[in-house]
Amino acid sequence: MAKPFQFKQFSVAQDRCAMKVGTDAVLLGAWSALDHMPNTILDIGSGTGILALIMAQRSTAELIDALEIDSDAYEQCVHNFETSDWGDRLFCYHASLDEFVDEIEDTYDLIISNPPFYTDHFKSRNEARNKARFEDALPFEELLTSASKLLSVTGQLSVIIPFSEEINFISLAENVDLYPIRILRVRGQEESPVKRSLISFTFQENKIKVSELTIEITRHHYTNDYINLTKDFYLKL
Repeated sequence: MAKPFQFKQFSVAQDRCAMKVGTDAVLLGAWSALDHMPNTILDIGSGTGILALIMAQRSTAELIDALEIDSDAYEQCVHNFETSDWGDRLFCYHASLDEFVDEIEDTYDLIISNPPFYTDHFKSRNEARNKARFEDALPFEELLTSASKLLSVTGQLSVIIPFSEEINFISLAENVDLYPIRILRVRGQEESPVKRSLISFTFQENKIKVSELTIEITRHHYTNDYINLTKDFYLKL
């Protein structure tokens, strides 16, 4: 049984979720810009609810919604919201993305997503894990098309994807008039290849601010940049 993951200001139960708390979600939650002061936030594919919880800690948004299709993960997300200090601002919907788009008339100032992204070659025998982690559960095109409908005119979409998908994802985004404004490329150690791209999109074309982050100097010896980005969340940083 997976133990709850304890952060500095909240705890995440994860025993009913196929995908456990990981570095990707913490990076995205810590990195996503809030300087446009979003009042409404949506986490697409919430899993444990960790991204929404990080947003609740970091922002003053009055409404933070989460969307989760898997019933076990949905119930776990609701539990994690209710046991946090921000339960009155957090709400999880149990629905597919297309159902949600059809039903919701409001728009969001910030949409955040750590979407499934592995291909068929990596599928495991665990169907719940497959559903949580593989792109056929939420194709990039569907995510971007839906986000473009749910995003406010001045809103931002922030995602984390494999670096190998960066060019393709940006191209797909342009098809729905979303353009990158910030990109953070992440590698494990200095000599490692870049593995992840964190990208923020808006409806306005602007000069793109590109930066890189290395997580570790050596195993469990973290860089100052990584510590500074995530220290508000991890207990041991």
